[in-house]
Amino acid sequence: MINFGFKKVALVLALSALPLLAEQVEITADEFYADEGKQISEFKGNVNIKKGKDTLTANLVVIYFDKKRNPLKYVASGNAKFRVFIKNKTYDGSGSELVYEPAPNLYTINGNGFLHEIETDKKVYGEKITVNQNSGTYNVNSGKKEPVKFIFQVEDKK
Repeated sequence: MINFGFKKVALVLALSALPLLAEQVEITADEFYADEGKQISEFKGNVNIKKGKDTLTANLVVIYFDKKRNPLKYVASGNAKFRVFIKNKTYDGSGSELVYEPAPNLYTINGNGFLHEIETDKKVYGEKITVNQNSGTYNVNSGKKEPVKFIFQVEDKK
């Protein structure tokens, strides 16, 4: 177990073992905790993660690793927001919890989900939003109280 309580912790992870994700990941946070036995790292307070042009911010991020120390899953909560670039499009998203799984390139927004495609100004709201970057598929589920909402612009052709 490692517990660092520095005012500002900066950690850089090299993901060279993942050929499709060979970019450097940089994480800053107020606190850092790692448990080698459980193969997790926790970042608390003002967490900011950068990988290439993609960014993720939250109050808490837990990263789960495999035995080779490659990230299996990132789970962000507390004011969780992200900006990602998928197939030449820019997406902003937010929710109660954001989960990113690098191997399948799967993004999941749980609770108060919002996804905004910047270039086309398409907006999707739902309780659970899943984006599969590999297949280019999107799945949105509503909660019991609210329906799924999809907002987009239509050009009038006269």
